[in-house]
Amino acid sequence: MDADVIVLGAGMVGVSAALALQQRGRQVWLLDRRAPGEETSHGNAGLLERAAVIPYGFPRQLSSVLRLAANRSPDVRYHPATLPSYAGWLWQYWRESAPARLAATGRAMLPLLEACLPEHDAWIRAAGVTELRRSEGLLEAWRGEATFFDEAANAQRIAREYGLGLTVLDAAALHQAEPGLGQGFSGAIHWHDPHSIRDPGALVRGYAAYFQTLGGVLKQCAVQGLRQAGNGWQVHTDAGVYQAREVVLALGPWSDDLYTPLGYRIPLQVKRGYHMHYYARGPGLQRTVVDMENSFLVAPMARGLRLATGVELARRDAPPTPNQLAQAEALAQGLFPLGERVDAEPWVGCRPCLPDMRPVIGAAPRHPGLWFCFGHSHLGLTLGPVSGRLLAEMMLGEQPFTDPAPYSPARFA
Repeated sequence: MDADVIVLGAGMVGVSAALALQQRGRQVWLLDRRAPGEETSHGNAGLLERAAVIPYGFPRQLSSVLRLAANRSPDVRYHPATLPSYAGWLWQYWRESAPARLAATGRAMLPLLEACLPEHDAWIRAAGVTELRRSEGLLEAWRGEATFFDEAANAQRIAREYGLGLTVLDAAALHQAEPGLGQGFSGAIHWHDPHSIRDPGALVRGYAAYFQTLGGVLKQCAVQGLRQAGNGWQVHTDAGVYQAREVVLALGPWSDDLYTPLGYRIPLQVKRGYHMHYYARGPGLQRTVVDMENSFLVAPMARGLRLATGVELARRDAPPTPNQLAQAEALAQGLFPLGERVDAEPWVGCRPCLPDMRPVIGAAPRHPGLWFCFGHSHLGLTLGPVSGRLLAEMMLGEQPFTDPAPYSPARFA
């Protein structure tokens, strides 16, 4: 065997699984066709979203569904030719977003969210990347005054129920907190618990470098297939065949390329997203600000202000269609301090999503020595380390810090 464990995928989730196992004394190899943090983990909002206690569900109101169906909304766009392949998945997503099911998912995800910041804190310090993290929280800003008052009351209820910190800011208080914003927001909800990362890809690279200092092996190669061999597994790549007793599949939106040939029918789909960086005008921003009515955000990043869009339903490898980004950019002008574009082209990436809004973390039901860790949707950056910890505890026979049943691959058997 080349290693005790081979982890496939060097995004936040894969790097976290590899690091958690290496810390526990396993000899781990980490394989990916690209360098750590260069795919989905590179292009996200940069939030460690501790306050995301309400899952990102499918809208249930008919008016909202009809608005999205028009395909002109800044929060969700779709490629019409793609919808037939998404139909079954969207039906499952809609069903799982019913109030009782959504509440069950919220309860299932809460232990991961409660542990996410301590897990990141330990690794950020150990990896020596403390300069990447900011703890000023997150601003959810609303344009409509009546909507803002209703949402602020709802947020206060959620904060009390889940022990979260928040401050409700009216327009004057919001301008004092973020003088770089223009006039147009009625107010904002300042969530105190979320942390932000000024370069998400650099955070993943920092964790990967820490993994290597502990003796982990990082190899850049394209994985082409998996095969059981004796008491272990063979991983076929464009650089040769590697062997290990156990394999962790953590390839995010590409995971189905390897589990489907093994006979698993896990309903993984992608939600694409775009981002662009801009030079900051004036004082810029101190915190990430979400335009809640239009579902885009602007975050202060190492390269400038990052505007990140909502959701695009499209084939994983379809050519980019940055109309959604252009729409968000137009809505942001005059309200956010965006100067000239920094990037030559918009970035586009894929979030790996499951219809019940929970990741898959656990043993493959029919293949001993194969483990799954993917499908973290909008929370991969947030939940990478805590998912890696849970997976490592299961693989080593330790007592898991929380019941892993809600994330079991067997739920799709």
